[in-house]
Amino acid sequence: MAFKAHFLGRTLDYTYEFTEYVPGESLVMRTSQGPFPMKTTYTWTGEGTGTRMTLRNEGSPSGFGVIAGLLMAPMMRRAMRKDLAALKAILESS
Repeated sequence: MAFKAHFLGRTLDYTYEFTEYVPGESLVMRTSQGPFPMKTTYTWTGEGTGTRMTLRNEGSPSGFGVIAGLLMAPMMRRAMRKDLAALKAILESS
């Protein structure tokens, strides 16, 4: 899957490979190219009358990416929380 992210005023292009899919439970995808190799895991569990989605990003930067990753991690978490809040609002408005 081709994925385009916008972060710190830059556009980052990734190609993700789906490595695991359990319908209604989990989806795992990874990329080995782009500025930071990453693995992204989505899980879904029933909660009350709804569903809780959990998102986990893992990366293993090398070289300069290690230092940049330490600085960027808090910014990436904020951006991810903002995106997830927007997604939640869209899903709950329908």
